[in-house]
Amino acid sequence: MFALAVTFEIDPAQLDAFKVAMLENANTSLKDEPGCRQFDVCMDTARPTEVFLYEVYDDEAAFKAHTASAHYAAFQSAIDGMVTGKDVRFFNEVHQ
Repeated sequence: MFALAVTFEIDPAQLDAFKVAMLENANTSLKDEPGCRQFDVCMDTARPTEVFLYEVYDDEAAFKAHTASAHYAAFQSAIDGMVTGKDVRFFNEVHQ
């Protein structure tokens, strides 16, 4: 399993458009990418311009396929200028 957590800070004037683009990206990933197991889009109730993603893929190769997809490129283009900050963290499952 390969997971990532992403926190976006969004320009308040662009928040509604960002949410539409992000939800479309998440839904398409879950529907069309066999290696995408989970794609949660969350918002901080105390900081409404903060958007948190939690994504789970079969492995790093499945995540790389996600970032190479046409819908991901369209998403990146759609959110150009909306993001004022971004933190990305990657995690691998620990096996015994």
